[in-house]
Amino acid sequence: MVTPKTKKLIQQDKKFIWHPFTQQLDWERDTPLIIESGKGVFLFDTNRKKYLDGVSSLWVNTFGHQQKKIDAAIKNQLKKMAHSTFLGLTHPPAIELAAKLGQLAGSPLRRVFYSDNGSTAVEIALKMAYQYWQQGANDYHRKKFFTLRNAYHGDTLGATSVGGIDLFHQRFRALLLSNIFLPSPYCYRCPKNKTNIPTLLLNDIKNFSDYQKARGCAGECLKKSHEIIKKYHRQIVALIAEGGIQAAAGMITMPPQYLKILLEIARGYNLPVIIDEVATGFGRCGKILAIHRLKIKPDFLALAKGITGGYLPLAATLTTEKIYRAFLGKYAEFKTFFHGHTYTANPLAAAAAIANISLLEKSLGQISRKEKLLAELLLPLLNLKHVGDIRHFGLMVGIEIVRDKKSKNEYGPEKKIGQKICKQIHKYGIILRPLGNVIVLMPPLSISEEELTELVARTRQAIIDITR
Repeated sequence: MVTPKTKKLIQQDKKFIWHPFTQQLDWERDTPLIIESGKGVFLFDTNRKKYLDGVSSLWVNTFGHQQKKIDAAIKNQLKKMAHSTFLGLTHPPAIELAAKLGQLAGSPLRRVFYSDNGSTAVEIALKMAYQYWQQGANDYHRKKFFTLRNAYHGDTLGATSVGGIDLFHQRFRALLLSNIFLPSPYCYRCPKNKTNIPTLLLNDIKNFSDYQKARGCAGECLKKSHEIIKKYHRQIVALIAEGGIQAAAGMITMPPQYLKILLEIARGYNLPVIIDEVATGFGRCGKILAIHRLKIKPDFLALAKGITGGYLPLAATLTTEKIYRAFLGKYAEFKTFFHGHTYTANPLAAAAAIANISLLEKSLGQISRKEKLLAELLLPLLNLKHVGDIRHFGLMVGIEIVRDKKSKNEYGPEKKIGQKICKQIHKYGIILRPLGNVIVLMPPLSISEEELTELVARTRQAIIDITR
């Protein structure tokens, strides 16, 4: 039952607010959920209905809402200072966090540049790499980046330029940098995929050659990428890729060793590599960072989302000492990296991040067990008539819904199948958000095994409800 308070809030929302990634015409016709509070892995609306936060409040919440250790860290820092500029000054939480991030990332990533969100973390890496070639190698001719089809790196203009999802990016192409796109390893929809084995069933394969055999392909995506890199590398500033999964494209998991091989190809042509771990970092992939799971060492690493446990905006771009030293010089040489944000390295956010990382370091064993359980729970969903593929990376899941399983024909956008399934699951006390026809599961890392079981069971039922 909708309370008078909720009715008033809905009226005010529809009168004044423009929501992100939302068709407002549909929003104005619908009755939205208004979330008022959270506790643990649950959210509560203004009618006091309880929902399991199945997407971690858009992939950021790591250890639940009102997590005592993170709450206490913010409160303790608030007693000292809420904010101070980071331009020409520094402060203890940012220093401590930078040392911790360097330790977590490992050599050669050592230098930390703070910002506010994933888009800015990527934007900084792009600009640093561009300026590095000019100051470190006296090369002013490189003005493009290698990036992947189906990539998503954020919504600022630089980050959008290296995005490869036409739905999000094509409208703005005339405003963007001209870059060179490599094939996406979207194996489920690759014409060279001859076996149609669901991706979930291939999760235990550890090397690329065995994966090729299972798919019945010859690794055409990597071969084509090598051809493009060989042809255009002299124009290129850097290669940028997401950390093992193209998340916003529908949780497209990269084959084992794919990214490692791609990086080796790029390095063979002396190209720096940027890895975007905005979505995968801080436990999402089953490790603290995906670069460790994938056994790769980039020149730049973009971090955001889960860094503060879902409490406050914060991002970090990590790079090497070699890159950093190309920016050192006399004041009048103007080798400075002229980039910064008002709330860079906010002390409250830094304090939250330190507490969040402390919790994460103690929880990796539990996350690994939950990852294995999640794979087992997802297997029966492959038998559903309209589940075409399931992709699983750590505690990140994409369930691709199709009109016809054999032909892989998709539901048209007018059917809004993903939205309908996610709205249906509200009835079962779960909050999810789709990516088109892909249902995304990305629960908080602190979710219990019982809650995880319930999440998958309710997702299965909602899919059946809408597609039967």
